Amino acid sequence: MEQKLYYTDERNVQIVISLLKAYGIRKIVASPGTTNITFVGSVQQDPWFEIYSSVDERSAAYIACGLSAESGEPVVLTCTGATASRNYYSGLTEAYYRKLPIVALTSHQGNYRIGHLIAQNIDRRKLPNDIVKISVEAPIIKDANDEKMCTIEVNKALLELKHHGGGPVHINLFTNYSKNFSVKELPPVRVIHRYTAFDSLPSFPEGKVAVFIGSHKKFTEQETEAIDMFCGTHDAVVICDHTSGYKGKYQVQASLPFSQTQYNSPNRKYDLIVHIGEVSGDYSGIGVYGTSVWRVNEDGELRDLWGKLTDVFEMPESHFFNHYSEEDKSLHSNYDAFIDELNQLHSELPELPFGNIWMAQQMSKILPEGSELHLGILNTLRSWNFFEIPNSVDGNSNVGGFGIDGDISSLIGASLCNPNRIYVGIFGDLAFFYDMNVVGNRHVGNNVRIMLINNGRGTEFRNYNHPCHAFGENADPYMAAAGHYGNKSQNLVRHYAEDLGYEYITASCKEDFKEAVKRFLTPEMTDKPMLFEVFTDSKNESDAIEFVNNFKVDTSAVLKSKVKKVVKEIIGDKGVETIRKIIK
Repeated sequence: MEQKLYYTDERNVQIVISLLKAYGIRKIVASPGTTNITFVGSVQQDPWFEIYSSVDERSAAYIACGLSAESGEPVVLTCTGATASRNYYSGLTEAYYRKLPIVALTSHQGNYRIGHLIAQNIDRRKLPNDIVKISVEAPIIKDANDEKMCTIEVNKALLELKHHGGGPVHINLFTNYSKNFSVKELPPVRVIHRYTAFDSLPSFPEGKVAVFIGSHKKFTEQETEAIDMFCGTHDAVVICDHTSGYKGKYQVQASLPFSQTQYNSPNRKYDLIVHIGEVSGDYSGIGVYGTSVWRVNEDGELRDLWGKLTDVFEMPESHFFNHYSEEDKSLHSNYDAFIDELNQLHSELPELPFGNIWMAQQMSKILPEGSELHLGILNTLRSWNFFEIPNSVDGNSNVGGFGIDGDISSLIGASLCNPNRIYVGIFGDLAFFYDMNVVGNRHVGNNVRIMLINNGRGTEFRNYNHPCHAFGENADPYMAAAGHYGNKSQNLVRHYAEDLGYEYITASCKEDFKEAVKRFLTPEMTDKPMLFEVFTDSKNESDAIEFVNNFKVDTSAVLKSKVKKVVKEIIGDKGVETIRKIIK
């Protein structure tokens, strides 16, 4: 008796099929083969699809062109793994120049088999420029991260069928040749929608809303007003760090509450996060949780920071915010609650050891009005994100590429634009010495003020919560790169700075720092640029971070965490997941 077959158990194939259905793509031109059997065997039993057969893949591609052009619908091509896909080239070239929405779904054994004389294993990693708009891979899924990647990549390809005029796309679908076709229903899959300013936009969902801004160019007054009006309409908050550029009514710095390991912030969870801006260096702030995420950016790309992306709005941010706003509303209860929490946490913050965080705490309140602040990545940016800075002060950090190699040069470059504005830079010793040649540039003006926090190493690698901490002092020689650049010499930077015409200031303890910083942050323009070298200790830096991350304790949260850990040890991860499903 013939066994009834359903969908394959290969999850990546299931994702492709589910998304084809979600995007309304029915038509398929299938060519015979073994490598594509998990896909073809699955769709042929699903009456939702409209399938045509073509032995000749070159002909199949042209059949798809005609079928798509006449119907106005996308068409899927599916073939096996050997030279079959090469025969798609001419038809896809036709589709590319006519902007026909063809999905070339080629099947593959896996990139790890390329180049080892394994039969029927064609390398498709590089394609001609004019046969498809985008080429993605749908790999075998082994864990949740693979599933997220596969979901995003397939969404990305299918969205491109109509994007910017449309055209053909390529999905390289991996297979293990599973013979299991017992899955009766396709598991749910996340569909991502893209909208432009010319589309009918979706209705706004109910629930708690936050705007999250990564690094961002400076907002105009009109753009800020649009965000404020949106927040007033939906009782939203704007989660920022010092690179976000937003100085409106609803900004909150989330680093301090979100960094806590023994306390769960009540302001951490939202039904919707509206994500704008680019890379964020605020690792704690990224810990915000949203049930779904809307990404707003003119590039229209799928930037899935949290793995919750559902909608992309390819339009100016102001257009989005104005569309979903009402002028006569000014709700702010969620903002007020967040500010209350921040004020409470800052009032409870203990006295910290002498180091980057303590200095940020002192300096953030007294930065010169109208100045610009440049922060080194990681330890310095983290330290300053725990504290507010004046609204008149702009913040910057090289979080795009996230490297230490040009932080001071970026500061100097910015300072050249406005000689009458004070530019303050805070950098660790590795970043400073990496980029120290620019300190001697003849264009440096007296509006530049550089603080060098010299702890003799990459102190990030010695922090209590860094993987290198396990090595102790053995992390210093090669991972933390300790002992270079004079090994905390008291004279090296002094001579360098003074010989180059800088005013040199130094401090090695809290008392000296409090006196010296008054000069460093004087609001008056000085005769010379300044270089303020502060000597700190890596242990103090690490202790300070540990204090900040653990000073707030919620006993119920700690107990819950301990119970969860014990349960995991007894029944394992799968047991925990089973219990979750039962509760749901």
